Amino acid sequence: MAKGSLSTHVLDTTTGKPAAGLRVRLETQRDAKVIATGKTDGDGRVRELARDLEPGVYRIVFETREYAPDVFFVQVTLDVNLPEGHTHVPLLLSRFGITSYRGS
Repeated sequence: MAKGSLSTHVLDTTTGKPAAGLRVRLETQRDAKVIATGKTDGDGRVRELARDLEPGVYRIVFETREYAPDVFFVQVTLDVNLPEGHTHVPLLLSRFGITSYRGS
């Protein structure tokens, strides 16, 4: 069976800039076991959060309060169904809102 990989990109829509230095982790959805961790670079990206992943449901956790102490969403947690191949999950973050989607 083919494996999958995951990357992410966080943009701060309040400032119009990449969210640099935001901590991200990938966990198993079932038991919250940490599989990988990363921190966004100057472009707001974690270019390879994880690779060689079995297809299935995983949890991506964005530690938003560490990045911006005054945000409403203290932590953003997304449960995603990762298929074979590469998956990119962007997060758009503002002080009072979040948006995410499956990117490419």
